[in-house]
Amino acid sequence: MENDHRKIGREMDLFTFSDLVGSGLPLWTPKGTILRNLLDDFVWELRKEYGYEKVEIPHITKKDLYEASGHWDKFKEDLFHITTREGDEFALKPMNCPHHTQIYARKPWSYRELPQRYANSTMCYRDEQSGELNGLSRVRSFTQDDAHVFCRITDAKKETQKIWDIVHIFYNTFGLKLHLRLSLRDMNFPEKYLGNQKLWDKAEKILREIARENKTEYFEAPGEANFYAPKLDFMAKDSLKREWQVATIQLDVNMPERFDLTCVNEKGEKERIVMIHAAIMGSFERFLSIIIEHCSGNFPLWLSPVQVKVIPVRESHNAYAKKVFEMLKENNIRTELDDADENLGGKVRDAKNNKIPYWIVVGDKEMESGKVTLESRDEGGLGQMSKEEVLEKLLAEIRDKHV
Repeated sequence: MENDHRKIGREMDLFTFSDLVGSGLPLWTPKGTILRNLLDDFVWELRKEYGYEKVEIPHITKKDLYEASGHWDKFKEDLFHITTREGDEFALKPMNCPHHTQIYARKPWSYRELPQRYANSTMCYRDEQSGELNGLSRVRSFTQDDAHVFCRITDAKKETQKIWDIVHIFYNTFGLKLHLRLSLRDMNFPEKYLGNQKLWDKAEKILREIARENKTEYFEAPGEANFYAPKLDFMAKDSLKREWQVATIQLDVNMPERFDLTCVNEKGEKERIVMIHAAIMGSFERFLSIIIEHCSGNFPLWLSPVQVKVIPVRESHNAYAKKVFEMLKENNIRTELDDADENLGGKVRDAKNNKIPYWIVVGDKEMESGKVTLESRDEGGLGQMSKEEVLEKLLAEIRDKHV
């Protein structure tokens, strides 16, 4: 496939794999790391507006944590197991939610202090079979933009709506239209799901109400719930008309029961809380595999690892080109100066091959007029303009996150 993310990632120098490191364990280059950090920062900007706080957790845990959460019985074959020299059994974490319960459980909480909203971008590990690995789409190490809200069940709808809003702002930025799957229990096999079934009924009712109140078309999918919680799965179609499950919101009434998570209510009594799991990208790796193929590597300006290339026509133009380059760098534009001793056509071809959104050409005419010529990957030639006009245009496009 021409726009295979593995091919584009190699050509754009975004990530690599090493036989010495192991299959399914991507290594991120400087340019690929810029992509990851920009996406992570964007999600955090959105979450911060809604009162989230960052937390951090270790990458391993005693198996006791997953026995308490129910994950050990369900997923122990998918875990990387570690035995300490003292004989204790640990695992590399395949998910973050049990760790986050222990941050909440560190102290008693009044209902006045809720919700508690924890956000954590962190790597997880799963022992996938080698035949199932596929570029960034299926890996053994992946980073989740994970968040968990600990709140009363009376606040669950309001908190879920906030996450709904974040999801739609994020995906609209990429021009990805979402539709909704309400993932429920399979009532024919209730033994597959942990927890109190009456509480499950409440959780499913709340998620159904959220979907209806947002006047969103959705379909119900019995059997697609996680073993511990029903969820809203956001589905997106890319430019190739392929459908992907992207963001997810899970309303969990099970884990608070298993870890005895409570708050003290207005009557001074302990009240069971609920836990909302929220992933916007889900896995950075999988999301990037989707978005690389969706836009064929033609990232919008705000996301491009290199935003502008400055190209002097000849060596005599290098000094003026460097001034333009320095001005852009001083304003935090990610830019490169191509002052190699090559012809203009080759330099422009290199900019196009690397899918750089803009390049600036500096020659005799530009030096005489004190201007530059701006070329666009998507719009073609934009003509001459002053350095200040170029800067203003670029900064506005970055700020507005144009698709």
